Parts: sequence; structure tokens; C-alpha cells
Amino acid sequence: MGLRSLIDTELRAHVEELRASAGSATVKGPSSLDELRQARANGDVIPPDADPSAVEQVVGAAGRQVPVRILAPGNGAPRGVYLDIHGGGFYLGSAARGDARNRRLADAVGVAVVSVDYRLAPEHPWPAAPDDCETVALWLIEQAEARFGTTRLAIGGFSAGATLAMTTLLRLRDRGAVGSFVGAALQFGTYDLSGLTPAGRLIADEYFIQAYAGHAPDRTDPDISPVYGDLRGLPPVLLVVGSADILLEDNLAMAARVSAAGGEVDLRIYPEAPHGFTARSTGMAKAALRDIECWLSGRFVVPQPAGPVR
Repeated sequence: MGLRSLIDTELRAHVEELRASAGSATVKGPSSLDELRQARANGDVIPPDADPSAVEQVVGAAGRQVPVRILAPGNGAPRGVYLDIHGGGFYLGSAARGDARNRRLADAVGVAVVSVDYRLAPEHPWPAAPDDCETVALWLIEQAEARFGTTRLAIGGFSAGATLAMTTLLRLRDRGAVGSFVGAALQFGTYDLSGLTPAGRLIADEYFIQAYAGHAPDRTDPDISPVYGDLRGLPPVLLVVGSADILLEDNLAMAARVSAAGGEVDLRIYPEAPHGFTARSTGMAKAALRDIECWLSGRFVVPQPAGPVR
């Protein structure tokens, strides 16, 4: 099967615009602690407020507490709850920076969005971030019906957030608590931080890996590199990635492993799109975000009981 056969040919209408915007793409992350701190300083911009604005709350489960931001849909009671995990290489970003994107998602799909303000490396290396994400997931399992009037949950994230979404699902599956989740929408995640697979070796020299998990005795631990995990028993997964993303091969490997484990996986590849392309204001990004919204909307449809056999 060639890569072209996996790409929707109608998306090629957006390629020229995408090429024109490619000059602003960030190719490499920081190469030292000083550069990491500078990247934080450069990105420390107050994001535009969502309308209506997010509700800030500290939630708790399993003896831990984590701050979150909650956006309810503006058009009625939520059909479900989407657990959002922001990206940023495990060292950058915040839940607040996703408010505008999550407001659009809440209104488009008709769900409440709960975004996790997980702790960042290197001050809080692994397993701090997955601990925080698991905590919020467990809180939702326990409290979603009382808080939002629904038990239907989904999870997702982009880049490092997609990695953390997958490790969260693996933790919940091992607890026997993944059943409330109806889907996972993962945008260009990195699933091998060990540098041992061909895909992982492409990013093995990135400093963010050292900052996040350099102290770990074995980075093939699925809690760090979920591509090595037992991927059975997960909800349906949507994988979104660009054909020009350095993480393309990693996402292909994850799709193959989920499928081999008997899971339902929907792989969407966007032509010539680089890492992080959905954060840009381009036709390609808008097409991908619509695809994600449509996919998630389908996951939140409540199955109707079969009628009597006549």
C-alpha cells in the first residue's frame, strides 16, 4: 500500500497555501535547558479569552489534585465530555492557551471540554504529567454524570498531548476503568521516546526527551513510549498526522499496532502538512479540524436499542 492511497485527494487543493505558510514552521525544539527556558519566555503570551470564558477548577481523584479549565457548549446540555491534553513537548504550553480551540470544539460537537493543566518538565519530569492526566480522567469517570449529566467521555490531544492521552488510556485500561471512553482523537503524537525504533531514532537527539524522561531507567516503558504497550482493549482511535511530519512514521507504527491488537483505528494523513499544522489558520488545518469534529461527533451518538424483530 502506498502512502498516496491513504491521503484524500481533495485535500491537495490546500497544498499551495500550506507551502506558502511553511516558512514559519519550527523544525527543531530547544537543545539545552537555557533554550528551553527561552522557548517558554517567547511563548508566554496571554491567549485570547474564549466566549463564554472557561471555568477554572481544581479536581481530585486517587489522592491527587490537578487544575483544569472547563468549557461547556453554548447550545444546550453536553452530549458528552472531551478530555483535552495540550501539547508542547512536555515542557511548554498550558490549558489556557487552548481556550479558543476548545470553545470551537465544545460548540461544534456539543460537548463539555475539560483541559488538563498538567505539570511540566524538567521541573516535573515523568511520571508527573501522566499522573496528572490520569487523575483528571479518574475524576471524570467518577463525577461526569453529576457534573455534566453524561457518562460518555472521549480524550485527545496534540503532539505531547496525544502521547499523554494514549498513556492515560493504557493506565485506565489496566485499572479496568476505560469503558466510559468512547474514542480518542490523537493529533501527531510521539509514541516512541526510547530512540530504539526507526521512527524513534528520528527524534532521539531532541532535548525535550532528556528533559521529560532522561532519568527513566527504561524509556521503552509504555507509560513513556506507548507504542511498546499492550494496546488491546482501547476505545476507537483517530490518528491525524501530516505527510511532512517527522512523526509520520511513528504514527503509522501506532496505527499498525492498534490494528494488530484488534482495535478500531482511523488514520488520516494530510498532504505535505508539517508537525503542528492544525494550529495554523490554513485550509488544511480547517479541513483536519472539521474531520476531528465529525469523527468525535459520531462517537458521542447514543446507540438506539434494536426494535422488535417482525
